[in-house]
Amino acid sequence: MSDQAHALQVTDLYKVYGKGCPECFSLTGPEHERNICPRCRSLVACHGISLNLFKGEILGIVGESGSGKTTLVRCLYFDQPVTSGAAYLDAYDGGRSNILAESSQQQRRIRNHFLGMVYQNPLMGIKPNFTAGGNVAEKLLTAEIYNYGFIRQRASELLSRTEVPLARMDDLPVNFSGGMQQRVQIAKALANNPNILLLDEITTGLDVSVQARVLDLIKEIQRDLGISMLVVSHDLAVIRMLADRTLVMKNGCIVESGLTDQILEDPHHAYTQLLVNSML
Repeated sequence: MSDQAHALQVTDLYKVYGKGCPECFSLTGPEHERNICPRCRSLVACHGISLNLFKGEILGIVGESGSGKTTLVRCLYFDQPVTSGAAYLDAYDGGRSNILAESSQQQRRIRNHFLGMVYQNPLMGIKPNFTAGGNVAEKLLTAEIYNYGFIRQRASELLSRTEVPLARMDDLPVNFSGGMQQRVQIAKALANNPNILLLDEITTGLDVSVQARVLDLIKEIQRDLGISMLVVSHDLAVIRMLADRTLVMKNGCIVESGLTDQILEDPHHAYTQLLVNSML
């Protein structure tokens, strides 16, 4: 992997909810078994996160609820501002500019042209009162694609690829099942041909059979399109199926990283060992 080009580099990303104090970072983290500062009661959601995502790779991030993994991807998608840190996207300015320090206008442009996001709750990523095709169209319009014929064709292609029946292209997702809503959200996230796809707990709340189809779909898309993906999950079975490499997060910090097979077969950190044992 070290010889591959980077799609994304993140360096020392911090996210603190609350006013913060000089002792926040020294009094929180896995060694203290907490991410809430005992002095000022601020929540340290991300504590100096650094990572590399290679082109064409699926990188998994696993950890329990509250570990900071969802906050990390939402910061990278500009849903939330970071407290400090840097991120460099190869597709934007050749990876020379810190996208986390760009203006809100530029961040919208980066999100609309280079990134896709699939949320745990599909209704965060789609508009339930837009048609399935209209949701895909919305993403294309934000990417400055206005040709109606192309938009309609692109929506048809993506909904077909994500196994949404074309007969329901003009139906409202509010009337769809959770699994089909998730597939519409994936189609929408792919509309702008993103360089990086961020996926946050995408199988949570879905039936087991539906989970399997969604995971198969993600693997198929990555194989066919070569999109770099950052996959967040509390479920090691999901990470095992999807991820080439895995980062393990606890209390806002990365406590272990490596090839997914190595981490699952020979975990070193006590917390990773606990996660692996709980899966067996």
